[in-house]
Amino acid sequence: MALVFISYIVMGIVMALASGFIGAEATRAFFVFGDSLVDNGNNNFLATTARADSPPYGIDFPTGIPTGRFSNGLNIPDFISLQLGSEPTLPYLSPQLNGLRLLVGANFASAGVGILNDTGIQFVNIIRMFSQLDYFEDYQRRLSSVIGEEQTQRRVNEALVLITCGGNDFVNNYYLVPNSARSRQFTLPNYVNYLMSEYKKLLRRLYDLGARRVLVTGTGPLGCAPAELAQRGRNGRCSTELMHAASLFNPQLVQIIKQLNAELGSDVFIAANTQEMHNNFIMNPQAYGFETSKVACCGRGPYNGLGPCNLESNLCPNRDTYVYWDPFHPSERANNLIVQDMLSGTTKYMYPMNLSTILALDSRN
Repeated sequence: MALVFISYIVMGIVMALASGFIGAEATRAFFVFGDSLVDNGNNNFLATTARADSPPYGIDFPTGIPTGRFSNGLNIPDFISLQLGSEPTLPYLSPQLNGLRLLVGANFASAGVGILNDTGIQFVNIIRMFSQLDYFEDYQRRLSSVIGEEQTQRRVNEALVLITCGGNDFVNNYYLVPNSARSRQFTLPNYVNYLMSEYKKLLRRLYDLGARRVLVTGTGPLGCAPAELAQRGRNGRCSTELMHAASLFNPQLVQIIKQLNAELGSDVFIAANTQEMHNNFIMNPQAYGFETSKVACCGRGPYNGLGPCNLESNLCPNRDTYVYWDPFHPSERANNLIVQDMLSGTTKYMYPMNLSTILALDSRN
């Protein structure tokens, strides 16, 4: 059933790509912020090592070529776009994002970033979170020149927004090297508290820029990624340090969302517990049609968890049977399952409501 669903939406994306622009005015705008889990190719336009612009990335994308997505095919924003009935959002840095294409929305995400500005400094040129929000402000000025300020404000207020960051603040900052600067500065609980205070500022600024429906994802099970199994895990077990970090981060994220919504008097922010979503098929992959949740499809070394994914890497023949595409990122099929949980999940996965409820409620307004 999942394979049929993927085939259906891939056909939709092919049609969208072929037509170039599909009734954007009639569909809801979609904006995406965050890291490599949701980057649709911004880093292709930057001088950075955090890139997914070479094969075999994109091997299962409708065009069959790398797009800058850290996936074998579609990523989470793509699946959400299809639910909205629109074409995938273009990277903000893409020269194709102009004129009426701006109505579809934009993807501001950049691989390697975190909540903190010093996260991912080894990647050099990436779009930090505060810069992504600056670009969002710039986007609104550009759209205003096309449809006017009043219509732009309405378009932004009625949009769906996705923000995904936090994982890199652990794997590419706190735990990047032994005795990192942040680990010397903070104990882990205090570091998570600091991340929350900074994340709350980002979310509040997003609201101030006009966002009124924002999906905020937590971190996945950080210690279970093939990269962490290879480097920190023992005997195929998830890294206890990183799993502890995720167990502290995700509940506190729900708490700051509750606080913000209470302050604003509206359910602006929606928490998506992606750790629980991942856990379903990581703990019991066979129940979801996967062969393995430990070994990456593309990589090398133990669990294919070392080194970049490139033409010299091991490559599995059937990507649909792997939870992880590369050492850190889910496969297209896993991304699809995550979005299905966002759509119909209980409050265990989506708080205070799931995406289907959001779409139903907002369609009445």
